[in-house]
This record gives sequence, C-alpha cells and structure tokens, in this order.
Amino acid sequence: MAPVPLAGVTVVEASCGVPGGYCTKLLRDAGATVVKLEPAGGDPLRRGRDGDAAPGTDSALFRYLAAGKASRVFAAETLRGLAETADILVEDGRLTDDEIAGLRAAHPALVVVSITPYGRTGPHAGRPATEFTLQAECGSTGGRGLATESPLQAGGHIGEWVSGGYASVAALAALLRARRTGHGDHADVSMLESMASTMQTYGSVAASLFRAAGNPLTSGRTVEIPSIEPTADGWVGFCLGTGQQLQDFLLMIERPDLIDDPRFATMGERARHRDEFLDIVRTWTTKQRTADIVAFAGALRIPVADVGTPTTLTSVDHFVERGVFVANPRGGFAQPRVPYRIGEFRGEAFAPAPDVGEGDVAAGTRAPAGTADPSARPLAGLRVLDLTAFWAGPSATLTLAALGADVVKVESHRRPDGMRFASARRAGDDRWWEWGMVYFGANPGKRGITLDLGTPEGHDLVLRLAETADVVIENFSPRVMDNLGLTWATLHARNPRLILLRMPAFGLDGPWRDRTGFAQTMEQVSGMAWMTGRADGPPLIPRGPCDPNAGTHAVFALLAALAERDRTGAGTMIESTMVEATLNVAAESLIAWTADGREMRRDGNRGLGAAPQGVYRCAGDDAWVAVAVESTAHWAALVELLDASLPWRGDEDLAERRAAHDAIDEAVGAWCASRVAGDVADQLRQAGIPAAVVVPPAAIESDPQLEHRGFLNRVVHPVAGEHRVPGLPFRLASVPEPWIDTAAPTLGEHNAAVLGGELGLSDEELAELAEKGVTGTVPG
Repeated sequence: MAPVPLAGVTVVEASCGVPGGYCTKLLRDAGATVVKLEPAGGDPLRRGRDGDAAPGTDSALFRYLAAGKASRVFAAETLRGLAETADILVEDGRLTDDEIAGLRAAHPALVVVSITPYGRTGPHAGRPATEFTLQAECGSTGGRGLATESPLQAGGHIGEWVSGGYASVAALAALLRARRTGHGDHADVSMLESMASTMQTYGSVAASLFRAAGNPLTSGRTVEIPSIEPTADGWVGFCLGTGQQLQDFLLMIERPDLIDDPRFATMGERARHRDEFLDIVRTWTTKQRTADIVAFAGALRIPVADVGTPTTLTSVDHFVERGVFVANPRGGFAQPRVPYRIGEFRGEAFAPAPDVGEGDVAAGTRAPAGTADPSARPLAGLRVLDLTAFWAGPSATLTLAALGADVVKVESHRRPDGMRFASARRAGDDRWWEWGMVYFGANPGKRGITLDLGTPEGHDLVLRLAETADVVIENFSPRVMDNLGLTWATLHARNPRLILLRMPAFGLDGPWRDRTGFAQTMEQVSGMAWMTGRADGPPLIPRGPCDPNAGTHAVFALLAALAERDRTGAGTMIESTMVEATLNVAAESLIAWTADGREMRRDGNRGLGAAPQGVYRCAGDDAWVAVAVESTAHWAALVELLDASLPWRGDEDLAERRAAHDAIDEAVGAWCASRVAGDVADQLRQAGIPAAVVVPPAAIESDPQLEHRGFLNRVVHPVAGEHRVPGLPFRLASVPEPWIDTAAPTLGEHNAAVLGGELGLSDEELAELAEKGVTGTVPG
C-alpha cells in the first residue's frame, strides 16, 4: 500500500460553497479526515448554484466537492468538541475574531484557515461581493475582450476554485509549522488577492516597469491573435509565445511571405492589424479539419489544442489512456482524478458524499510537536533547486520562497527563462532581459545562478547542488530531464532524502506526453475557454489562471510529500501535471453534463446563481460597473434604487429574474448611464448589493484594500530599480512582515555565492566555467 501523506490529519470544514469545499477536498484527497459542519438545511450548494437540484437529491457539484467527508450540523458546542483534536479548521467568515481567538487560545496547535472575499482585515472587509464583482476589482474583467465592446468575465467561477487552492497551501504550510514547533497559526485568505494573483498577468508589475523604462502602458482590453479560430468542423486553439512559433505558424498556414512583415511581428502589431491578420488565418483554418490542424501544428511544435467541451472531454485519447476521469461514487458521473502522483500514491479512493449529519467521525490525535523555532517561517531551512521557467513552475517556487525556503533558480545563459524576453525594454537596450514583467513578478525572493546543464561541468555541478537540496523542481518537457541525465534514479542515488517535483504540461506518459503546452493551451483543451466569451461568439481563453493554478497544486502536493518525509525520512518523486490541475478547477461543466445532461456554455457576463448579472456602462470614457444580484434581498434593494414604478414587485425569484434578464439589463443600464461608476458602486454596496467598478489590471497597485493588506511588496532591483510585486494571497499570523523583500535575481547574479561560497569553487574555477560558457551573465 502506498503511504498516505495526510493520514491522521483531522480537518473541520465550517464553510459553505466552493472555496472552502475545494480546500478541504484537496486535504481529503491527500488522506485527511474531513468533518463538514453545515446549517440544519445543509450547505446551499447541495441545491446547486441555481437552487434547482431535484428535491431530495444533492447537486452533482456538491457530491464532487464533498466526496469522502463526514457531516455534522453546525453548532457552537459541536465545533468546540471537534476542535479538541482537530489539526485544521477551515471557515468562511462565519466565526468572529473573538471566536477564532478563543479556539486558538484553547488549542495552541490548531491551524485556522479563514476564506473570505477580501480577507478579514482592511477597509473593504465585509462588503458585499461575489466572484463576478471580485473579477472586476482584481483587474481580470477589465483586461478581457475587445476595446470596442463591453468587458468580459472569465466564465466558470474560476476565482472560487483558485481561492480554495491557495487556502489548501496555507493550511498545509501552517500544519507543517505546527508539527515542527507546537504552535498553530491563523491563515487569512483573501479571494480578491487570490484572483489578483491568478486571473491577470502581473498588470501592476508591467505598468511599473514600463513607467520606469520611459514607455508608460496604455490600458485597454485585448484578445490574443491568433487564439481560438474556426475550422471546417469546429474550433482549434493556438498559442504563439515565441518568435519561432510565429514563424512556424506562418509556414503552416502557407504564408511564409509574412515572416518578416512588421505588421504581424508582435502581438501589439497584430492587434493593430487584427481584421487583416485574422482574415489571412481563417482563410486557411476554415478549409482544414480540426484534427488535421492539431496533427500538423503538433509536428511543428506549435502549441495547439482541440477546444474541449463538456461533451467531448471524456473521449479525448490522452485523457482516456491516462485514466484522468473516474466515476463519482455517488451518482456515477465523470469527475477528474487527483491531479498529482506522490510516489505510488494517486490520492485517496473517492467515497460517497454524506447526507446532512451522516458519516463516522473518529476522534483524532495530533502528531507530537517538535521544538523548531516558532518565529521562523513555515519552510525555513528547506533548500530548493529550481529548474523551472515561464510562469507555472516559477509561481510554485515563488510560494516556497515566500514561505521561507532557500530557492536557487538555475538558468542557462544560452537559454534563459523565456519570460525574461517579454520585456518592458526593447531588445538591444542595455540589459533589456532584466525587465521581463512575468519574470520580474514570478521570481523575487530567490537566488539565481546560470549553468549549461548540457555540458559535463554543468551536469556535475547541478548534481552536487542536488546532494544538499531537499527539493528539485522542474517543468521541462518530459524528455528533457532524461536527455540531461537527471533522471529520478540518478538524483535519488545521490540524495535519498530528495523530493523531485516534476510539472509536465500533459504528464510523463500518454499520447500527448511530448506536446508543447502553455497555459493558453490548457485553457483551450480543458473546457475553461468554452465557458468564456459571448453566447454568439467564439470561445475565449480566460488568460491567466492556469499557470499559477498549476503552481498552487504542485506546491500542495509537495507540502503533502514533505509531511510524509517528516515521518519516514525518504524522498520521493511527484508528478503534478498542468492539464489535470486545470481540469480539476474547470470540472463544473463536465460534471453538469455527465450527471444531468446539461451542457453549460459561455453566456457573456451572465452566469449561474445570479440574475441580473452584468457590466453596465456609466458616465465617462469606457467606465463600467459590475453588478451581481444573488438573492431576493439584493433584488428588492435594486428595484427600490432603480424606480418603484418599474414593472417588478421586488420579490421575483431567480428563475423569474433570469427570464426577464434583457429587460432588467436595459433598466439597469439606463440608470447607470448618466452616473459616475464609483458613485454607482458605492450606492449599490450601501444597499447591500454586490457591485464593483471594472478596473484595468494595473489598477490594483492603488487599491486601498490591497494596500492595507500589504499584498504588493516593495523590492529594489539592481537594474530596473524599485517596484512592488505581489506576495502571497493570504496572511499568516506568524509572519507579520512582507512575504517578499528581494527582487528577482539578475542572470547569474549569485554564481559566485552559490558555486563558490557553497560548493567551494575557487575564483580560477569560476573564471574557467565562464570562459567555457558553462556559466554567464548575458544571454546567448
């Protein structure tokens, strides 16, 4: 039997909905015992987002999230009794500060995780909000769509899921600290910060770097060109992240004459010539079948995907061969399996979701506590060798660094992290590669060295570094580590305590093993893009969440593996795939189809659980406010604000409001049109209605709530100067200072400190490595 990483851990879930439910699902799947405390009538999610589950049954979404948990009716005395032996308590804001303080005082080793829209502190804490309005506030909605049209949400309630993912990381990090020190913690998770970390791509960092470079960004909505394009029999998704991929793409569509055409050389230029370029692309794609395009583009190593839909996902050959989808034990519908493998552990077997009050709850026993320094961060003393690039892997190691690990990032100066080249400066400017926005945002808090791993010297040195590391993490294509001679067997032989964390796009085996895959590809293939866009338009990629979401799930798997290593002392290999992490948070539409035959799809800014829901234009240039009416109380307040003479009573239920959505939109739009967006949002919130101004991604740098919470951390870079970068989207009571205090490393910045100071190489040996091109500080 494979060891179960979280065996013996007891979790109390005092929350309703997706964020807490997904956090505790991840803990349960890794072996923890989870007891869900519900209202007497059950978690409202039992009735579905629209409250339309059949009488006497639970929604499939609830059954997915609650599989294997026990249930009890929430009561103060029940919570206190469970807290006697619980390791982790997850709550959604229902507990007061005093109640949390009382529980922590009574149980000093208890870890409390709070998940709320804004966090428990700050000027906006407690204001009404939904996922939809938080998307507007975090800069996600304001960056999506065409400038000539209204801004668009990312469909599928992605923010709820990624918030639950971050909460699970906070929970496990605090648990590791509690086991080592005997001191519990309080993790205060903000959904707004979680979404600002994942549902836009460092907009504030980009704005800051471009200003410093003397080329201020102009904010505006954009879509990728090309992205999801029509074919003769459906849709196909592309991702052109490099100049080579663009050249190969132009060869594929039989237009090599455009390779040197400046109109199409960059994303910005293609946006300026959008109609012309898309006409060229679609003249070719609409004459080809999707499968043929996927095969052709894949052979050229152009990131490509057949756009996944709820009706097609379970028949995808790669998912079938790898066994990605399994049957839910209570309903039989298809759901994704656990998205990682820790050694031979593939996650706990799924068990049925409980009825209210059902399930055995055995009294747990907390593991004996160590005597480590309680003032240290949770991962203090952990040494991480970071071989990752782009965003998914670096986002994982950023989290590890913020939590206290010593992370050494290894690049080759011949092939540096590709995100260095998406720069705020032009190629050819002095050290322009040090101004990459995503690189700058995803790599602070780390030390950086350069080694060409394809040379004997580089290979030897990275193995020497691995001998004293706790973790090696990589996100190459699977064949690369084998080609470099850095197999699990080799690394394990050099360091039996080492954990190797591998983050392949599609997995270490299967038909798509060697396919090139970026976040955009995952959004296309997983069904996530299918849920985003206008009802009468093409699917759109949400643009952002898949990379950091993959990083979050990889960190969760690593923390679970560390908990197991603390018991056994033995290292292991983890496979944590980007596509399966994406499928887990995009599972809702697949579950609805396979459970109920209901095909969910994109519908502009409308969505389940609220009506009306939309963005409404206000006075001024491109000014919008996002509004989401979830309850009859919200609706009654909105009717009163609009006009008592409107043809609604104010007590219409969700189905009635949805049937009248067009007319309601017209009335709300007319009411907003002459008003200032900020005033509209304030007035709506004062009436208890969730609302927010739609802001561009860069606007988070001046958000008072994020400022209060210290979400953006000040760093000083030796080339680019002073800027602020996102930390983690939660606060730990044990870490009062900022998460990050050092900037992303320059290329090869710490060669002497690491290779000389730690491995003992002399100045002469360092100079020889540089002369041979094994190390370097300039690309090429």
